[in-house]
Amino acid sequence: MRIKIWGCRGSLPTPGASTLRYGGNTTCLEVRTADNRLFVIDAGSGLRRLGQAIHADGGTLEFCLMLTHSHWDHLMGFPFFTPGYFSKYRIRICGGPGAQQSLRTSLGHQMEPPYFPVDLRAMKADFCFDCHAPGEQCHPTVGVHAVPLSHPNGGYGYEFVEDGKRFLFLTDNELGLQHEGGLTRDEYVEVCKGVDILLHDAQYTDEEYEQRTRGWGHSTYREAVDLAIEAGVKRLGLFHHDPDRRDEDLDRILEWCQEHVLAQGSDLDCFVAAEGKELEI
Repeated sequence: MRIKIWGCRGSLPTPGASTLRYGGNTTCLEVRTADNRLFVIDAGSGLRRLGQAIHADGGTLEFCLMLTHSHWDHLMGFPFFTPGYFSKYRIRICGGPGAQQSLRTSLGHQMEPPYFPVDLRAMKADFCFDCHAPGEQCHPTVGVHAVPLSHPNGGYGYEFVEDGKRFLFLTDNELGLQHEGGLTRDEYVEVCKGVDILLHDAQYTDEEYEQRTRGWGHSTYREAVDLAIEAGVKRLGLFHHDPDRRDEDLDRILEWCQEHVLAQGSDLDCFVAAEGKELEI
């Protein structure tokens, strides 16, 4: 299984000199199975460049688009998704249980006047909204499981299992507060146990969380690291970087996290998610 990060910024795209190394595009991932089947996770602004790459390659005409939730930063790239405008593509839209109609509405609504000059009818791809369980029609042997997120308005993270290897994506997940529909922290520890690669929301510092952002649906980087250590995760990628976070800020966060891991006597491999980074398990 191969994972490529096309966007890992939270809340708002942040182009500019201060975000060159870790990237400024919002959430979008490419997941390729051993037989090169494609899953796309989320339609943030990073989806634009991924769509261009899919179209230029020409070898992938059918794939799943897995959406975690309908907040703007996770959908804003969809109107700029090149494959959506060509009839040769078949794109199955997947979400958590019972999410299909709400996803269809959310994708269409952002392209209605006066929000966008081209409406959804301009997209000629064959969009399928029949994915009643995440990924069930997308691959015969890869397991895809939805994990409820602790986030305002709800949402789902996704676990991919292939040949005994596990990749888990939990963006927009607040470990310090259980939102409606979300799990408890102990339940997230159980979900994460033994995972090979975990990408987890790590948007805030402890100070930001205590002073202002508690209840906003995101975790601190300390919480993400402690969860991964307790669950015996092999590799943790800090994800959903705050739009105010510069590259050098993320460098300092990573340094603190790695020192914290050592102090806990853990062998966790902790890294900062970066646009363009490729992972393999």
